[in-house]
Amino acid sequence: MNERLIPAIAQDWRTGEVLMLAYMNDEALAKTQETGKAHYWSRSRNKLWLKGESSGHFQLVREIRVDCDEDAILLLIEQEGGACHTGYKSCFYRTIDGRVVGEKVFDPQDVY
Repeated sequence: MNERLIPAIAQDWRTGEVLMLAYMNDEALAKTQETGKAHYWSRSRNKLWLKGESSGHFQLVREIRVDCDEDAILLLIEQEGGACHTGYKSCFYRTIDGRVVGEKVFDPQDVY
């Protein structure tokens, strides 16, 4: 892969639940492979980001897969705590009409 940003989907390795979508570049992928913890490229901060570095809710990588075009990554992970910065287990915690269907697992005010 080159230095482009590619989508990276984090999926619970046991349940198959999709937890979040972020972006990776070569540096993030290399750090993820080296440490076994998910690293992403933060587009808003324009820097490498270790998931859990401020919250303590790390993603332990069990397997890394790429799609057939090699332009998306699937991380099968064991999530410590919640994946979403709003306190939910998954970033996909609500329906398009705003109904909450996910589980809140921590209070963001206690973490950030």
